[in-house]
Amino acid sequence: MTDSQEKLGRVSASGAGGQKKSEWQTVKAIIAASSGNLVEWFDFYIYAFFSVYFAEQFFVEGNPTLSLMQSAGVFFVGFLMRPIGGYIFGRAADRMGRKNSMLISILLMCAGSLCMAILPTSATVGSWAAILLLLVRMVQGLAVGGEYGATATYMSEVATEGKRGFYSSFQYVTLIGGQLLASLLAVIMTHTLGTEQIEEGWWRLPFVIGAAAAIVSIWLRRGLTETTSADTRKDENSGSFYEVLRHPRAFLVVLGITCVGSLVFYVFTTYMQKFLLLQNEGTPGEEIFNKGSIADLMTICLLIFVFMQPLAGMLSDKIGRKNNMLIFVIGMIALPIPMLSMIGKAQSMVTAGILIIIAMAFISMYTSISGIVKAEMFPAHIRGIGVGFTYAIGNSLFGGSAEYVALWFRDAGMATWFAIYVVIVAIVGFVAVLFMHDNRKHSTIDNADSSAYKRVGR
Repeated sequence: MTDSQEKLGRVSASGAGGQKKSEWQTVKAIIAASSGNLVEWFDFYIYAFFSVYFAEQFFVEGNPTLSLMQSAGVFFVGFLMRPIGGYIFGRAADRMGRKNSMLISILLMCAGSLCMAILPTSATVGSWAAILLLLVRMVQGLAVGGEYGATATYMSEVATEGKRGFYSSFQYVTLIGGQLLASLLAVIMTHTLGTEQIEEGWWRLPFVIGAAAAIVSIWLRRGLTETTSADTRKDENSGSFYEVLRHPRAFLVVLGITCVGSLVFYVFTTYMQKFLLLQNEGTPGEEIFNKGSIADLMTICLLIFVFMQPLAGMLSDKIGRKNNMLIFVIGMIALPIPMLSMIGKAQSMVTAGILIIIAMAFISMYTSISGIVKAEMFPAHIRGIGVGFTYAIGNSLFGGSAEYVALWFRDAGMATWFAIYVVIVAIVGFVAVLFMHDNRKHSTIDNADSSAYKRVGR
């Protein structure tokens, strides 16, 4: 690493101007940045929670499992757009600034939500309905792919030294919060309108709400202070993925932990809704769970999951990010097989809820520090693309495919093999964590000069 690049790596919470922020300024910046994150993820998750109401209007009728598989496939395509969004907006975050990147991504998400609200169904345009749905989800995937890297990087840089785990945890507080609000809206609409009315067209309302909320978020983000300096943005290697590959240890570790983190996050959040719903198959007239009760259950679980984030983030400030991650990956190797089996056999809402919450407690050890643990591995001039693009690759391949793969195993009569698949990915994540360095000595934000995540080659 050259002297100029080491200097760029030292840009941190002091911002472009080099002046330390007060605690209140930090809090305001975190709130403004995370508000946009909340809106973007609310818009993205609406699809996951309401697809059970409109899946058959766009896909195959008469086969609930197959229509849900097709719906999950479109959800997966949205994830496949994330690496493109991660690359475009990650590069923009490094070359144009974190603030501008975040503003553009939320504008794109706003447009995608408006389009979702007016999409015609197959009854109107036939097979074109599924194609149009796919195109809109691609736009939303592009936007949310750009959101993660820019927001994670910004919140990591603006956070107070020694409290970065705590402050950065609010990225997933708002990410899960967006998911929670989508779930809560599903609960409210289910209880006030009923399933039939939602299926007849009221499922469009959440997308209108999401687009309106995005406009408010744009206004809040306009007041953010940029954290990068002009020198950082103008560096010849700024925003270069080739430069990211010259930090192979950071790249491979981030990719490895993202694969398992994204997979288990979506298994125990969005897929759980469909997993529980499909438990009713083969038992006509004896429904253990229905759409309304599942929405209630997941709302409570997600609310508890939100409060886990800052606690786990504060723990990482005390014991180090690597120790947090070790707790997470060991749990994900040991728990999925027995946990999914027990949830599948649960005969009550309470039992299922307790089991899901136990799994979420281990997952929070990753989600709470997901942004900061990645940001601390890359120098400032490639931090946006290093975090955003690398995360998006692992997230799209394993997070976005989680529902589809699980439903495929189920449709093939091999549902128990999905848990084994999760464990295998967790073992890969465990190996990645072993190659992590202790952030208390090797953070590129707080200890750039002594960081072991060095540039390889010229």
